[in-house]
Amino acid sequence: MTPKLSSLLLLLTLVFSLPLPSVIAAEPTASAPVNGSDPKEVKAPASKPEFKRPPYNPVSRWKEDWSGLRGRDRNTTGDAFDPLKFIPFNEDGSIWLSLGGGLRGRLEHFSNFNFNPSLDATYFLYHLLLHGDLHITKFVRVYIEGIDAQHSERNLPGGLRATDVNSADLNQAFLDLNFPVADGTLTLRGGRQSFAFGKQRLVSPLPWGNAYRHWDGVTAIVESHGWNATGFWSEFAPVDKYDFDEPDGQTKLFGLYVTHGKPVDPLALDVYFLGLDKNDPVTFNRTTGDEERYTIGGRVFGAFHGFDYEVENAYQFGSVGSGDVSAWMLATEAGYTCKNAPLAPRLWLGFDYASGDDGAGGDVGTFNQLFPLGHAYFGYADVIGRQNIVDIHPGFSVKVGEKLTAKTEGHFFWRAEAADALYNAGGGVVRPGAPGTSTEVGSEVDVVANYKFGRHLDLELGYSHFFPGNFIKQTGPDEDIDFFYLQTQFYF
Repeated sequence: MTPKLSSLLLLLTLVFSLPLPSVIAAEPTASAPVNGSDPKEVKAPASKPEFKRPPYNPVSRWKEDWSGLRGRDRNTTGDAFDPLKFIPFNEDGSIWLSLGGGLRGRLEHFSNFNFNPSLDATYFLYHLLLHGDLHITKFVRVYIEGIDAQHSERNLPGGLRATDVNSADLNQAFLDLNFPVADGTLTLRGGRQSFAFGKQRLVSPLPWGNAYRHWDGVTAIVESHGWNATGFWSEFAPVDKYDFDEPDGQTKLFGLYVTHGKPVDPLALDVYFLGLDKNDPVTFNRTTGDEERYTIGGRVFGAFHGFDYEVENAYQFGSVGSGDVSAWMLATEAGYTCKNAPLAPRLWLGFDYASGDDGAGGDVGTFNQLFPLGHAYFGYADVIGRQNIVDIHPGFSVKVGEKLTAKTEGHFFWRAEAADALYNAGGGVVRPGAPGTSTEVGSEVDVVANYKFGRHLDLELGYSHFFPGNFIKQTGPDEDIDFFYLQTQFYF
């Protein structure tokens, strides 16, 4: 057994083998004596408000709050897993443990991967996540989450990637200290943690990946009057597929993210500053060197009378080697949902822009998408990333009852600058740019259906087809790409 596996198994064994306290069986009832009193004198407890069950959050399990189960008979609250979600260790339930996890499997198939007719592949990937969330009064919290992500052979360029495999590792392990401040709370957090800011366009644990991103660092969170301000400093801990993940010592991410649900109804607001310090040479359109890049941005979003909208804008400055950075991005979407119509159809139209570089070498105009959930925004085939790109994307979705949802979305892509490359969802170069080449990249259509069997289990399938445009046809293989996946996931 490897040191990585043995250490993780020991840690999870300690978390999951904690004995259930005797107070679980000793909670007073109307038919049991209390402090030696006559059972006839015991009054029935006052009725509690209805338990509001938190939804499972596959991306951010640490944000789930199960404290509403305190003082309730968890065998009668409507879910077989409720006894695991709140395990009290003292009579008043101020010290308690919540256990959970998830298992996900996905079958994927590519035809003509990267537009190459010789690159077809089918493979299977799965991961298991288990977590323990210990609350020691309202002031101290310890959260530990383990992951085991495995993948069958992947006969495509790059083979098994860091997003595919992470054999028995710590996904998160942090300590929270909570303090009351004025009319809010201050949380100080230290350890391994995931970041998921806003719509995750720039910072995400990448939940589409089989193995998740994580960082080692410190965070301070202030919540007051509907505002949430998160300041953080961290080192990226890249996945080491078969060894324990450790910070690389080369990539630092820090910043401040502030959000408010409704400072002005119906408008919600995010504003942020993100800093990236990468002491490992990177290249953007033939400019190479260490990268210091700073991002300032904001996002407004909301919904009213069936309409919904979102606008996010960010500007980047800093340096790559001896070149100065000046780059920006814009993301917009507006939609309308016919809530009272059969199938509750929603129609939307979005526009995305991320700047590119107008000439090789020297200063850098290419936007850096940082650590994005790229899969969600530029087509499920993951051909395109948020760098040197223009994307117009209309879409349509329906709901069939409470369990089945389906959507179709189209994408029409151009490069922002002909002199810069086409970049994929991971930020890698698909094709280098050159003056005089077409900016038309192509188009993609995605069809996705999801069926929920209940709160714990769902099934999803998707199909994507990418139609290459003039730039692809001018610069190499130009076959249409087909991508298919079938995924099931179970959470508790």
